[in-house]
Amino acid sequence: MKEVRKPAVAGMFYPANVEELENQLQLMFDVSKPEKEFGRVRGIISPHAGYIYSGKTAAYAYNTIKGKHYDTVVVISPSHREYFYGTSIYNGDAYSTPLGEIEIDKPMTEKIVAKGQFVAFRIEGHREEHALEVQLPFLQKALDNFKLVPIVMGDQSKELINDLAESLAKSIDDSTLIVASSDLSHFHSKEIAWKLDSRVLERVGNFDYNSLLGDIAIGASEACGGGPIAAMMKTFDLLGIRNIEVLAHSDSGDVTGDNSEVVGYMSAVVYE
Repeated sequence: MKEVRKPAVAGMFYPANVEELENQLQLMFDVSKPEKEFGRVRGIISPHAGYIYSGKTAAYAYNTIKGKHYDTVVVISPSHREYFYGTSIYNGDAYSTPLGEIEIDKPMTEKIVAKGQFVAFRIEGHREEHALEVQLPFLQKALDNFKLVPIVMGDQSKELINDLAESLAKSIDDSTLIVASSDLSHFHSKEIAWKLDSRVLERVGNFDYNSLLGDIAIGASEACGGGPIAAMMKTFDLLGIRNIEVLAHSDSGDVTGDNSEVVGYMSAVVYE
């Protein structure tokens, strides 16, 4: 019996209707085109709010991989709904969205678990998590056939970040894309949010994941997926790939018109 993780937030964070979802994705891809092309894209940072809020910002990143081929996509997500110490990889056969099923890359998941001290096959983090799921329709729209490695970080300590990065660096190959899922500051005025977010943009743009984590630790900036971002960046640092560019930054007030309490979003690309 095939074990498939069914959509948990279709109809909430993005359309459950296939035609509506396809149309919304196409519109976002059409209006969010980066100003330049990049070489071999190895990783992206993408926000994970409802598509009406952060979808256009996400599409800037996904446009950099549109039409390219990857055998495997690793998506690293924070855990919003349940806490656990460790890093969780889904041990089923596929994740599904309204656009269809995405097969899990079993050989690669087994390799990552074998090489990571705190990486394990577990259901925690995969039951209802939206931050991983909302990336999948973008991937399905941008890419042809690929397999998935779905990773959720139950805790974002440096110990777990380093462990995941080291296991990924030993496991991925040139045909692997990594997606780090993260929003930025939450529920500040637009003015304060942009000050906090600008620190993240600066650290990411300088490929300085250690200072990014330091800022988050003291409240100088906010990123709910700071751990996934740092894990992705450290993975590529270990592999000698350090070219990165921030593509877009926005907040929820740009859509709602309410600038009193906004959520920040960013997209970025790592490339060779």
